[in-house]
Amino acid sequence: MPKTIEETNKALVLEAFDALFNKRDYQAAERYWSPKYSQHSAHIAPGRDGLFNLIKSAPSTLRYQHGAIVSEKHLAIVHGRFSGHGRPRSWIAADVVRIADGLRAEHWDVLQDEATNAESQSGLPMFGTEFPA
Repeated sequence: MPKTIEETNKALVLEAFDALFNKRDYQAAERYWSPKYSQHSAHIAPGRDGLFNLIKSAPSTLRYQHGAIVSEKHLAIVHGRFSGHGRPRSWIAADVVRIADGLRAEHWDVLQDEATNAESQSGLPMFGTEFPA
């Protein structure tokens, strides 16, 4: 049975994040990001090169873990954690991706420092089922 566009886009987003952030396979990552990629993040320089150069300059300990992902037509939103980036706390992110012609064409994000157990008013972690050690 053929995959829906939403299933295809979810897989594309997760494969792209893994190739770039975890494997640092820039050649593979080029297959996922459009050469005309638009970046709306306040933390990243414009275009695909801006993103790739940021990751090239990040510590080798940088890791991305994905959580929930939803997709509708040409948009996908993934909830994830960026750790090992050299800052005191991991970032919890909501990344919104527009996909066009099978490539990541546009990106927006919302980033927040991960709360500790003591800071969490709800007593629940921001990502996963446990607070980070």
